[in-house]
Amino acid sequence: MGQLRLNRRPGAILGKTLVYLFLILVAAGMVLPFLWMVSASLKLEKDVFRYPFEWWPKVPIWKNYTEIWTKVPFLTFTFNTAKLTLIITVLQLFTSSFAAYAFAKLDFRGKNLLFLGYVSTIAIPWQVYMVPQFIMMRHLGLSDTHLALILLQAFSAFGVFLMRQFYVSVPDELVQAARVDGMNEYGIWAKIMVPLSKPPMATLTIFTFVFVWNDFMGPLIYINTQDLKTIQLGLRMFISQYSAEYALIMAASLVSLIPVFVVFFSLQRFFVEGVASTGIKN
Repeated sequence: MGQLRLNRRPGAILGKTLVYLFLILVAAGMVLPFLWMVSASLKLEKDVFRYPFEWWPKVPIWKNYTEIWTKVPFLTFTFNTAKLTLIITVLQLFTSSFAAYAFAKLDFRGKNLLFLGYVSTIAIPWQVYMVPQFIMMRHLGLSDTHLALILLQAFSAFGVFLMRQFYVSVPDELVQAARVDGMNEYGIWAKIMVPLSKPPMATLTIFTFVFVWNDFMGPLIYINTQDLKTIQLGLRMFISQYSAEYALIMAASLVSLIPVFVVFFSLQRFFVEGVASTGIKN
């Protein structure tokens, strides 16, 4: 038996080594384009595609990062995107957790059927109903406004599903004890459920923040006024006006990614816990 274990051990070590090498290669393939973008953003235009390639320029051109703010109203675009992202993220956290508590801990007629119908909307492509949505917003007089985007994205079937998966794992005895003590459902949600649900809320925050910050089609359809445009539309405008200036384009793209990195790395610990606790990994 001991000899069998010794014979299997080198094979197991070799297999694990190959897996790690494969993962390293995949990670490198994902990181290299980003490193190229950083490198290109610090070069003169004539040096971006220069051969042999230089990963770090001898004289970094830091002025590329100051020049992009003068080419187009980049600050306005960033402010608009931050405003929409923060408002929509907060609303989705509120509406998703509130609805998820009702689906997980309250008993009412048709609960399971209603939840199934609501979650089933995740399977419907947005392209199917984007035209009716636009017509509805236009009839409400909300076209070319941020409010249209906020109303359309304030509710999330995925968010409700994510939060409900976590709330189901909370013992019913805890909720029943709170009810016996005289606490109403709003109090149970606010004082018990919300404090316990930091991991899934962090997960939902990351998903919502990244989606809204990088959303291109929504603002493209609903926003026409330049002062209301988001950073993704601003990048498109920048590329169309300065299509040959790759150094500036890379600098603008990198600046637009910074908030996403900050949010993700700030919440990554809760993100892992949230994925594990809600069963998404299964």
